[in-house]
Amino acid sequence: MDTKLFINGTWRDASGGERKEVHNPATGEVIGYHAVATPDDLEEAVQAADKAFASWRETPAMERAAIMHRAATLLRERVEEVAKVLTTEMGKPIIEAETELRSTADLLDWFAEEARRIYGRVIPARSPDVMQLALKQPVGPVAAFTPWNFPVSQLVRKVAPALAAGCTMVAKPPEDAPASPAVLAEVLAAAGLPDGVLNLVYGNPPDIANYLIPHPAIRKVSFTGSVPVGKMLASLAGQHMKRITMELGGHSPVLVFDDADIEEAATAIATFKFRNAGQVCISPTRILVQRGIYDRFVARLVEEAKSIAPGAGIERDTRMGPLVSQRRVEAVTSIISEAVSEGAKVLTGGERVDHPGFFYRPTLLEQVPGHARILHEEPFGPVAMLAPFDTIDEAITESNRLAYGLAAYAFTSSLKTSQILQNRLETGMLAINHTALALPELPLGGVKDSGFGSEGGPEAIEAYVFTKVVTQKC
Repeated sequence: MDTKLFINGTWRDASGGERKEVHNPATGEVIGYHAVATPDDLEEAVQAADKAFASWRETPAMERAAIMHRAATLLRERVEEVAKVLTTEMGKPIIEAETELRSTADLLDWFAEEARRIYGRVIPARSPDVMQLALKQPVGPVAAFTPWNFPVSQLVRKVAPALAAGCTMVAKPPEDAPASPAVLAEVLAAAGLPDGVLNLVYGNPPDIANYLIPHPAIRKVSFTGSVPVGKMLASLAGQHMKRITMELGGHSPVLVFDDADIEEAATAIATFKFRNAGQVCISPTRILVQRGIYDRFVARLVEEAKSIAPGAGIERDTRMGPLVSQRRVEAVTSIISEAVSEGAKVLTGGERVDHPGFFYRPTLLEQVPGHARILHEEPFGPVAMLAPFDTIDEAITESNRLAYGLAAYAFTSSLKTSQILQNRLETGMLAINHTALALPELPLGGVKDSGFGSEGGPEAIEAYVFTKVVTQKC
């Protein structure tokens, strides 16, 4: 699976000829290569996006929407084929890969419709011979940086609203999983997207960011990834007065109250926690359980975790695949081992799987010391920490303790408890009695260090338009 650059409607090698290896995380074997863009390649991509913007911004919203709808249809026709590519290069179970691709098609359809609803407004004037308008116009060419954990759907969360708004884009998909996001460019091109509107580049991420973000033709920056990298890119964008959308990391609390359905809560949390081997920014990580049901809930959750056997994602009965790379294995091993050495108790897991590839067992910890790094840094792997609480105030204080504020979850049958959580939890997203958050129609984003802006719902379009005031005397 060799992945080339996509610049001005053409797939081609990097001008310097350099390529880097792509590995199958289930085996560690080399399965292909991706091109490594040079500064000349990046400049060509930016110029293509800048030139295409002049015509794409004038393309009627109905035509932009039609192209996106056609691309969604083409992608749905290729779900089984592309899912195999996604799983082979990224590792997630094939069923999860298919779900991601169907979600990507849904996002294309959603934002295609939003393209038809980018409304300005007429502002009542103070004089009968004056007309006042607030117009919504596209910001211009966008630089986008997307992660490997959802290589296709995270790319479309930037591409779709940008295209809907009339923006063009230079995107850098993930080098760990480059081939599956390239399919998004393929289906959009086949659907009639003009050359230069979407360009894909791969290579050394810092080099690409340092070239694209300061470039005068780039008007906006969108990034999904870790908090430290997001802060660096936001700072660089700020130096050049570029608009930003930052969807960064989380350390999501789960609050399980003593009036919750224990069976339902444990099943929902385990399923979502170990989805994509825990490599999900909104994955539950800090599970807080009211003391009266703590022992029963922990026993049930441990049972659920033990029933999940890591395996190759390409097998349809696999519930959890490998981590994406050796780097992630080392990071997860380090943060868990450090917690255990400081007194944390392993309830299940806590070790690698004796198998080729980058596998790690589903892990649950309790009695984790408050100073442990794992309670302060996003673990981004198949591990969660459990702790009891007595009062709702205590649970909320712990939930809000960190600088993260992306997602939170709660399980309770009390409307009063739900209302208190809605008002007091410092989070961009809150799911109560289930875990469904990242739907196309819902805003997706966090507060505090977890980011800026939204990548879902109608709010996502707002990041790609600016308001121009026009006042005219007749």
